Amino acid sequence: MDILSDEIESVLFVSREVMVYQVPPRTSASGYKAADWNVEAFLWKGRLRVLEIGTRCDIRLEDSSTGELFAQVNYVSPWSQVEPVLDSSRYFVLRVEGEGGKRAYIGMGFQERGEAFDFQVALQSVAKRSSTPSSSTNNTSEPSKPAAPPKDYSLKEGQTFKINIPGRENKKSTPSSTSSGGGGGGGGGLFSLPPPPPPGRKR
Repeated sequence: MDILSDEIESVLFVSREVMVYQVPPRTSASGYKAADWNVEAFLWKGRLRVLEIGTRCDIRLEDSSTGELFAQVNYVSPWSQVEPVLDSSRYFVLRVEGEGGKRAYIGMGFQERGEAFDFQVALQSVAKRSSTPSSSTNNTSEPSKPAAPPKDYSLKEGQTFKINIPGRENKKSTPSSTSSGGGGGGGGGLFSLPPPPPPGRKR
């Protein structure tokens, strides 16, 4: 682990011996075949490590004795930088990117099928974690507000309330609306009272 880096480095997979091959140009759009290589004549042999560093994943080909880096793949998404061949479960094609964005394709093979399977499982675990939202992100979301206590709509002692029923406001009877011509003067109606007598006059 690099003590100068704040990122945590985790070793996901190690193979003590893998072989690297020169890959001829692809002959079909379906993929590569190990039968097109000379698997008996490898270009390089050494150690392979899959490292998870912070949020990225590195596939490193290193010298088994000195640890000197031979090639490195910055693994991002499933099978974009690492492609299985069509005719074998032990061989893969790695896309190596150098300085200036230059790309090179190299073949890589394992001695045992079990190691090749474990290598694929390690890459799939990285892809799964990168596509799943982290729990820390969910924990930083704003917590839900507690529900407000229920309001008390019951009437307290001495309180009253008024209900307006639609259509009832204009149906109130007024003396002028029920008046008829049979009453006394002054526009009185059936229920109007006679005017009081003049002052000082007795009946």
